[in-house]
Amino acid sequence: MKKNNIKNSIILVTGGAGFIGSQLIESLLRLKPKKIYILDNLYRGKLSNIAQSLKNPRVVLHKGSITNGHKVDKLMSKADYCFHMASMTINSCLKYPKDAFNMMFRGTFNIAESATKYKIKKLIFSSSASIYGLAQHFPTPETDHPYDNRTFYGVGKLFGEGMLRSYHYSYGLNYVALRYFNVYGPRMDTKGKYTTVFINWLKNIKKNIQPIVLGDGSISMDLVFVSDVIKANIQAAVFDINDEVFNIGSGKETTLNELLRLMLVINNSKLKPKFLTAKLMNPVTRRKADITKAKKLLGWKPEVNLREGLKILSDWYFQKK
Repeated sequence: MKKNNIKNSIILVTGGAGFIGSQLIESLLRLKPKKIYILDNLYRGKLSNIAQSLKNPRVVLHKGSITNGHKVDKLMSKADYCFHMASMTINSCLKYPKDAFNMMFRGTFNIAESATKYKIKKLIFSSSASIYGLAQHFPTPETDHPYDNRTFYGVGKLFGEGMLRSYHYSYGLNYVALRYFNVYGPRMDTKGKYTTVFINWLKNIKKNIQPIVLGDGSISMDLVFVSDVIKANIQAAVFDINDEVFNIGSGKETTLNELLRLMLVINNSKLKPKFLTAKLMNPVTRRKADITKAKKLLGWKPEVNLREGLKILSDWYFQKK
């Protein structure tokens, strides 16, 4: 299959100071691009995530938002590729819907308009399994309908996908969308108000406090390690594939009870969980991706198993100051 060449290209990464974006930049640098521009308002992203990358003269940070169309145009006009990763979290979208509308609708519209205007080689969009809501089928294929989504976040990601498809059909925009399932790994948010279950449990283990499980622990996720997500992004850029959407997950289902048990074992903890009833922000109780399409068309498959990934995450967390 024909491949595009990242070497000597100019790349724009929105949300490049974030959890996934910052590690994508490190991987892209190994492919020797001419320049990488980061556009990040540092609302979720952190300078510490990109401190090492910024020592490389090929990497330039532009502090700003994708809601600023002029700034987007200025950077996109120079770019060959754009990885659009800027987004709000599912919980912050719930709490701040006006901000979410500006970021995930207006901002993504700016990206699509600008990428079309300047005829970039390809736009890689970070979408989400949230668009499915509670899926119809397990494992869930890309053809599963999105009508059961009940979250603003999921609506925003679905809008992004639909708009890119329409821009491809109407204006020839080259794009690929990646539907991330439950991504975890180093640089996950550890101090924000909306931390993930991974970080909450690692805090409990560190402080020897009984970990809390909401519900009976039967809720399941499809856990995919951050380095595998980064590989999927790069494959989506370099492979000569267009106007496609791919599930990016492990293809395996892990319940909260199974996840906590493994985290406790890896960290030599004998803590026992405390089960509490609580209303869930996201009414989805099950996730399991069908990744057949990504394997076939992108040549991609996850390489880091859950035990390995949790060990890397735990080591990173406990080494933090």
